[in-house]
Amino acid sequence: MDKLLIRGCGPLAGEIRVSGSKNAALPILAATLLSSEPVLIRNLPHLHDVTTMIALLRSMGTELIVDERLGVEINGSTTTKTTAPYELVKTMRASILVLGPLLAHFGHAKVSFPGGCAIGSRPVDQHLRGFEAMGAIIDIDEGYITARAPEGGLKGAHVLFDMVTVGGTENVMMAAALAKGRTVLENAAREPEIVDLANCLIAMGAKITGHGTATITIDGVERLSGCTYSVMPDRIEAGTYLVAAAASRGSIRLRDIGPETLEAVLVKLEEAGAKIESGADWITLDMDGRQPKAVNIKTMPYPGFPTDMQAQFTAMNTVADGVSHVTETIFENRLIQTHEMNRMGAKITIEGNTAMIKGIDRLKGAPVMASDLRASASLVIAGLVADGETLVDRIYHIDRGYECIEEKFLALGADIRRVAN
Repeated sequence: MDKLLIRGCGPLAGEIRVSGSKNAALPILAATLLSSEPVLIRNLPHLHDVTTMIALLRSMGTELIVDERLGVEINGSTTTKTTAPYELVKTMRASILVLGPLLAHFGHAKVSFPGGCAIGSRPVDQHLRGFEAMGAIIDIDEGYITARAPEGGLKGAHVLFDMVTVGGTENVMMAAALAKGRTVLENAAREPEIVDLANCLIAMGAKITGHGTATITIDGVERLSGCTYSVMPDRIEAGTYLVAAAASRGSIRLRDIGPETLEAVLVKLEEAGAKIESGADWITLDMDGRQPKAVNIKTMPYPGFPTDMQAQFTAMNTVADGVSHVTETIFENRLIQTHEMNRMGAKITIEGNTAMIKGIDRLKGAPVMASDLRASASLVIAGLVADGETLVDRIYHIDRGYECIEEKFLALGADIRRVAN
């Protein structure tokens, strides 16, 4: 198992390109199962989770062709099996997203309960209630979800989610694309990745309106066709590098990223003292060598502050000027990385779902262990602003969500390398 060895350095500086979004790529790959023709997906990030989703599609007999630019052509109509096995699903929660497309296109599906990061309970009941509203018969047995469409296929329905759910919105929206009649999703998630998935489905011939709002309307069509579609840039990857630059008192330019997807993050970075400039597809951040100011954070569903950026801001706050409060409202275990930061000299106390952080000038390098994807990134940031060496263990989490992380940090002047266990 590889580790990352980081030696604390001065301010990060330089320019990097933002990769395609993991959180958009995974549902879009699942959506290709809906099409009766080949779909070519471009700008896929080279990540373990993307590789796992491709392996899952292949395990079901789906024909795939990977080109020299890491584009993937997928022919969903060639799928011969509608079972997603535990061996693949256990490592990645997004595997549940094949359930809706399989159910809608082939009339039945069997998917293992998903795994992934240990950041808290993420039940799939909202997904299943949506499918049942469209007439599906759901059975749960021995760790598998079995779903079968009624005779004549899924039917349009009114679905009111009890809570805002990104995966549930994606799964039910995909199933509704081939359902008979109109489906209306209320209290739907509004994330940019939802919009990207809807735009891909529309390119395939789906009839969807309201994506990006709390009410999404889908008029089912008889079949979806092929298309070529490029995945949106990864706003969480972009935010991670911006925060790393701010924590290190540096400057950075990001290419291939739309600033409109990062508004909540950019506002907080400006509050921390960063000078932000942006254009249609670029963002720059400059701290002018100054220590960041402590900022209070409370995670909320989009367009609020993203839970996937909480850990990175927590790391920045450990070396910020002042006292901050970070409140996590989405996942109950997502402050777990603070214990590792305290081993590096951070002054963090936890009360319920809130961390109180008293900023100091520098952390101290130490061996640390990552518990999940974004915690991994936060520990890398902590290592970059620590004196001495930091060894980050269990970085397989990082490889699930960050493409070439050490190469990109090296381009910014970091002292970081991958070492074998």
